[in-house]
Amino acid sequence: MITLAFDTCLDKMYAVLKRDEEVLSSRIVKNKDNKYHSAFLISTLQEILSENNVKPQDVNLIAVNTGPGSFTGIRACVTVARVMAQQLNCKASGVSSLEILAQIAPKNPLVALDARKNCAYLYCDGEIKGAVNIEEVQEIIKSGDYTVITDDKLKPLLGGVSYQEKDFPLGEILADLAVKKEDEGDWRKLKPLYIQPPPGV
Repeated sequence: MITLAFDTCLDKMYAVLKRDEEVLSSRIVKNKDNKYHSAFLISTLQEILSENNVKPQDVNLIAVNTGPGSFTGIRACVTVARVMAQQLNCKASGVSSLEILAQIAPKNPLVALDARKNCAYLYCDGEIKGAVNIEEVQEIIKSGDYTVITDDKLKPLLGGVSYQEKDFPLGEILADLAVKKEDEGDWRKLKPLYIQPPPGV
């Protein structure tokens, strides 16, 4: 099975091509000058397919990050995946950025990403909790033995490890998680995961 995975929701773009368990190509693209990394999505996908002599119609599964994250990045990612899957008549599976980042924790992950307005997008105890007030997140962290994964902005408040500190293989993690969800792969069901902070925050 050939899986094409891509993610433009976080601070870098990840693009991965796999044949069964073999990683054929894994790219990390950063913002360049004034151009956001999602501007390079299509050209990057074309490059990794071409370099590996894989035709678009050979792709069996398209895997994407559905958010939360950059609004523009989520929209670009999901739109490209839906269009490609429809045109190629293949499956498309979405995985949240919170689930992806949870995989870099050695045990009991708690993932908290900046949601602005003094909130964090929270994943812990195996589920997405939504947008939660920072003070509540701090209390949850104190109450358990969590491995905290966060971003550069929230690390001073929450501790733990920022996923932005080094180039974790997030594209490869996305591809692996999406394969497990392959049965859900109808592109029509692929939708952005927009989590809004609670009203009044």
